[in-house]
Amino acid sequence: MGIEIPQSEFEFSFARSSGPGGQNVNKVNSKALLRWSIVLNSTLSEQVKARFLAKFKNRLTVDGDVLITSDRFRDQLRNQNDCIEKLNEMLRSVEHPPKLRKKTKASYSSKLKLKSSKQKHGAKKSSRRRPSHED
Repeated sequence: MGIEIPQSEFEFSFARSSGPGGQNVNKVNSKALLRWSIVLNSTLSEQVKARFLAKFKNRLTVDGDVLITSDRFRDQLRNQNDCIEKLNEMLRSVEHPPKLRKKTKASYSSKLKLKSSKQKHGAKKSSRRRPSHED
């Protein structure tokens, strides 16, 4: 991946997890919460930031921070690494601009096929109708 973010920009906090662990869940703060300010980041280009903010606006706080949580594992370090991996995946998805769709026309044969299939379908439906009294 071409994007590198300094670890100093990440702010981690921990909370009690709802994940696996039995009685241990009630005692240990193993859930990791990653808070990262994309607005203050200097390593990302403006285009990548704009795509990230547009795609993941539901993950942003009022201050413009990205909030990612993980409670998949029973220990803090693995949940912390999981948060970083989730962020990396999010960044990978917006790293390159999406390809623009080329507008194309339907071919002549595809139009004919569509028309004939509609006619067959209509004929099938009309054959199910009760004969009218006018005949």
